[in-house]
Amino acid sequence: MKKPLIIGHRGAMGYETENTMLSFQKALDLFVDLIEIDVYVIKTGEVVVFHDKTLKRLALSLENIEDLTLEEVKSINLIGNHKIPTLIEVIEFIDKRVPLNIELKGQNTALPTHKIVDNFIQKEKYTNQHFLISSFDWNELKIFRKLNPEIPIALLSQQNHLDAIPFAKKLKAIAINPWFFTLTKQEVEEIHKYNLKVYTYTVNEISDIKEAIYFGVDGMFCNFPDRIHACF
Repeated sequence: MKKPLIIGHRGAMGYETENTMLSFQKALDLFVDLIEIDVYVIKTGEVVVFHDKTLKRLALSLENIEDLTLEEVKSINLIGNHKIPTLIEVIEFIDKRVPLNIELKGQNTALPTHKIVDNFIQKEKYTNQHFLISSFDWNELKIFRKLNPEIPIALLSQQNHLDAIPFAKKLKAIAINPWFFTLTKQEVEEIHKYNLKVYTYTVNEISDIKEAIYFGVDGMFCNFPDRIHACF
């Protein structure tokens, strides 16, 4: 059985506070093939790397991340005394060591994310293949595709994963990223018939990892990347 791509979920969030530099470094130390992050656009226009709409879970605050200025974001201490990074900071930190899967989490993220990514491609010797753009908001992906006709795109799907195939083909996407716990082996096989990859999320338990391998998925998002290595 083939070894799937190991995608560090928000870095290696099983070990370090998610979407922080320490989490990204841990993922690199565990030899991931890609690192996945989430982005929002904040009040002053910057793109920051954060998963939740509010700060409740990681900073014990009810504020929405999108309502804050960059100065306010940088003043926040997350659990473990970590800071919220910007997308630019994360790209510079990873420095082409592995590709970066940027999930467009918030609204109106396609254009500002494109501008940042395109700047790295035009000026810093990055290529389209250094990035993978994904989202549950397929309209944001449609906007991104119009801005960049070549960059790899993946559609996130929570259920009825085969329904994503027509839109994926329309966007010339490379993958569908389905929720593992609603995914079947038959769906994986059907998606593959359309020359699309299957990168499933989020697979953390050894028994689930082995089942996903049996399904024939092409990649797995995992909070504990070393657990996938241990299955081979």
